[in-house]
Amino acid sequence: MTEPKTPHFVSREPFDPYSVEKLTPAQEELYLASQWRLMWWKLKRHKLALISGFVLALFYLVAAFAEWVAPYDLHTRNARFIHAPPQAIHLFHEGKFVGPFVYGYNYKLNMSTLKREFTVNHDDVQPLRFFCEGDPYHFWGLFESRFHLFCPSVNAMKYERAGQTFNLSGQSGTVFLLGTDRLGRDLLSRIIYGSRISLTIGLVGIAVSFILGIVIGGLAGYFGGWIDALVQRVIEVLRSFPEIPLWMALSAVLPVTWSPLLIFLGITVILAMLDWTGLARAVRSKLMALREEDYCTAAQLLGARPRRIIGRHLLPGFMSHLIASASLSIPGMILGETALSFLGLGLRPPITSWGVLLNEAQNINVVALYPWLMLPVVPVVIIILAFNFFGDGLRDAADPYKT
Repeated sequence: MTEPKTPHFVSREPFDPYSVEKLTPAQEELYLASQWRLMWWKLKRHKLALISGFVLALFYLVAAFAEWVAPYDLHTRNARFIHAPPQAIHLFHEGKFVGPFVYGYNYKLNMSTLKREFTVNHDDVQPLRFFCEGDPYHFWGLFESRFHLFCPSVNAMKYERAGQTFNLSGQSGTVFLLGTDRLGRDLLSRIIYGSRISLTIGLVGIAVSFILGIVIGGLAGYFGGWIDALVQRVIEVLRSFPEIPLWMALSAVLPVTWSPLLIFLGITVILAMLDWTGLARAVRSKLMALREEDYCTAAQLLGARPRRIIGRHLLPGFMSHLIASASLSIPGMILGETALSFLGLGLRPPITSWGVLLNEAQNINVVALYPWLMLPVVPVVIIILAFNFFGDGLRDAADPYKT
């Protein structure tokens, strides 16, 4: 008696994986997403990081178009308004809507104390002008223009001297939203111009530090042995020095006869040469873990050179972590430049940065009389916090073990 044949349940049709389990469009998009897209999705859920990224983009946009955004030129002086206090923006005058305007100042020189006294003149309404012509400038040194985002009014000004009031008909108004300095220069305009140097030095410095950290840390982590030992000893020696005194010593070496551009490059190189150590250690630890992976061994067996293995196979595996680390290193460079310039060992006039502006506020008597000279510290605090929050968001988004 023959046994019955067992039914054949194997399908001979071409296998379709989507026929076994139907994926929704959202699931399909998630499973096929690249690493950078997954990072972007996780970053979007970090609201504070998104806000910080918007603040950073706004700061760098203002720095790129500083000549257009600033109401005055960098070196424009208003001799009659030395150490003038900030002017507030108003919309209503005597219950009527006027639009954005500022009240003019009555200037009086106190002959007893020789102190300049400014009082608000509520009868002198000076409407702001937008998309207007103002001080001439050379945009990025390419072409000359007079176009500004907003400008002072063309109204007449009034001031008092020795108890007498004078009308200056035909003179333009004023718009000192953050006050003026000891030479009558608008502080807001100088902060806007100074952002170009203070923000750029962080990007240029991190580019140099990024290259040094990847190259030196990559060699130490991939080859190991005496190369790794030598790199580690150099890093330990550099990190054993206190940062601020070392910065001061190296910055003092820069000749005072150098041009402002050379001093800027010198400060950038000094900050970068001292900041690559942390990034190099991160690269070393990652490479030491990844070089034992199967795909790295396969590349070695196929005859790939170490430079190709490191640059093509290993670094892309944790490039997102490097970007997050770099974003957290930029605030340190900005603070380093600000501290050196504040102490008079960094950038010097005529270069204008936030540290150079704060250098004028070293005298406590000046700060007590004119507290608005400390306002350049506000953008420094904002930009440092924004970079830290944005870097934290990038780090969380780049972590594959966080959901």
